[in-house]
Amino acid sequence: MAELLLLDKRTQGLIEDYVPTDDLLGSLVRFFSIFSDGTRLRILSALAISEMCVTDIAGVLGINQTTVSHQLRFLKDTGMVRAERHGKIIFYYLQNDLVNDVLLKGVEFLGY
Repeated sequence: MAELLLLDKRTQGLIEDYVPTDDLLGSLVRFFSIFSDGTRLRILSALAISEMCVTDIAGVLGINQTTVSHQLRFLKDTGMVRAERHGKIIFYYLQNDLVNDVLLKGVEFLGY
């Protein structure tokens, strides 16, 4: 027996078109999981202001360099951050300004 939906067909169609498919859903879950770690959020926020090397990030945020390097590797692997070598120093920066937009929308949602 078919379930009786209270939604009109137009609304039902809009919802079916809007709700992510399994492929997109998996990608969205991975994307938003990046923002679920406080250290990563702090690093992304700092890089939204300026490109920096590991030493500067660790010093400014008060995080040990090993942790910063680990998180930067993760952020680089997920496409959030890019790295550019200048001589012996590697500088990190946001891959895309949309990353900062996501952070700012979160702050706005929370009312800060």
